[in-house]
Amino acid sequence: MFKRLKEDIAVVKERDPAARSAFEIWLTYSGLHAVHSYRHAHWFYERKFYTIARIISQFARFRTGIEIHPGAKIGKGLFIDHGMGVVIGETAEIGDNCLIYQGVTLGGTGKDKGKRHPTLGNNVMVGAGAKVLGPFKIGDNVKIAANAVVLEEIPPNCTAAGVPARIVRNRGVKVGFPADLDQVHIPDPVAQEMCAMEMKIEKLQKEISKIENEKQL
Repeated sequence: MFKRLKEDIAVVKERDPAARSAFEIWLTYSGLHAVHSYRHAHWFYERKFYTIARIISQFARFRTGIEIHPGAKIGKGLFIDHGMGVVIGETAEIGDNCLIYQGVTLGGTGKDKGKRHPTLGNNVMVGAGAKVLGPFKIGDNVKIAANAVVLEEIPPNCTAAGVPARIVRNRGVKVGFPADLDQVHIPDPVAQEMCAMEMKIEKLQKEISKIENEKQL
């Protein structure tokens, strides 16, 4: 457990330019506290001490503003930056070296039993306020833009943006860590569609004008 805590602190120090020391991170970072409490709660959950697990998770929610269900499966190197308002559901799965910003929800879409929350691959970044809803997979090296609403699977090495989220491939280049943590400067698929429509309308207008000129002659 102490080894894992040391690794989690190292991840925060690597990715957060505001982090000054390991002691400060251990003392003040709510995302680290939430993940550490989750690991305790998950240990009890796996041994079917469900009530104890939920008490630990709810106490962590009270202290940090981050709610992680003890039944979720989380890999190593998760960094929850700021974290207030983050919700991770019971059947959610998170791979290694993922980054989650404040206000993110990894939620379900109904009351069905079984798998109902998303699975995040490795090296996934979920921007502030984004919602990922449903029992599908987000591939490795995916970036989800701030405030995106993801309702379907995203293949590896892609970027998703918009409401509902659409996929934008970054010229086939992987989105990796720690070099690329930008959750804002992401191609806007809606704007791209609007631009394409404007070009088509302009082309049609020119064709109509040409036909009208020919009729006048």
